[in-house]
Amino acid sequence: ADEHAGESATGTDPHIWLDPMNMAAIGTAVTERLSAANAAAAGQYQTNNASLASDMSRLDRAFADGLASCRSRIMVVSHEAFAYLGAAYGLTQVGISGLSPDAEPSPARMRDVADLVTREGITTIYYETLVDPKVAQTLADEAGVASAVLDPIEGLIAGSSDSYPTIMEKNLATLRAGQGCE
Repeated sequence: ADEHAGESATGTDPHIWLDPMNMAAIGTAVTERLSAANAAAAGQYQTNNASLASDMSRLDRAFADGLASCRSRIMVVSHEAFAYLGAAYGLTQVGISGLSPDAEPSPARMRDVADLVTREGITTIYYETLVDPKVAQTLADEAGVASAVLDPIEGLIAGSSDSYPTIMEKNLATLRAGQGCE
């Protein structure tokens, strides 16, 4: 029973894994399939899944606690990859470029987001690893706010030794600073 299952993200955002409890559910589904395919290793799969579930539960608690008291509940992001993360922890994402990380936003969209940043007192605009930060940084510079990296965990930078938990912990620290969380 996933406590986040009833929450809607966007319906088209594929980044389901950015909610740690979804990752736990994915792990359980994979464990069940692998156990059915290789009964001899089922015990090891179950042990590994229990470890994953524990790690995801810990991350979920860290995000829930860490994002409970934030000055801003609006995340302005370069593209809309963080709907599941936002829905899980009470944040609303506003994308500059929609769902496509390579799409150029229209001048009207840039103006609308800049107006939102000013009106809502947004202090940070997020861009992603592995994607050109030009649009987000341009908007941040024009609005006089900071820019910071959020990782949608679509791939690792060459030479990285990060893992899902370490990347998510960095995302949490970035969000806490950018959203003004206590």
